[in-house]
Amino acid sequence: MLSIELALELREAGLVWQPAPGDRFAIPDRDLDDQAFVLSDMIIQLHDRPGGDAVIGFNGTTEWALDDISRDEAIWLPHEHQPRALLGAAFLRLERSGDGWRVAVAGRPDSFGATPQDAYALAVLRTL
Repeated sequence: MLSIELALELREAGLVWQPAPGDRFAIPDRDLDDQAFVLSDMIIQLHDRPGGDAVIGFNGTTEWALDDISRDEAIWLPHEHQPRALLGAAFLRLERSGDGWRVAVAGRPDSFGATPQDAYALAVLRTL
């Protein structure tokens, strides 16, 4: 899974998250940094509020007091296929490189990461 630090770099570089069912996210600065949440039509849903604000609602969370958070408070932890899709036709290949992974993108230096998710995310960072 992508680290919160790298996910924050993606957001700060301008990557906009359009939440969809199945997406993973973290909630930093609430003692939940090591917990990944998943949007689901049954448990955790995206709710659009009047005025265009979106909140992430936690349904059935009687064991802890978190009803909803602003989408901007959540940090998207993309699955491997999501940053690869963002690279589009420029994506050339993913390959093993020593102890990690290398992503080749047309017209950009190769990106190296410990996991495929890291390598894809670093490649996306270079394109933003």
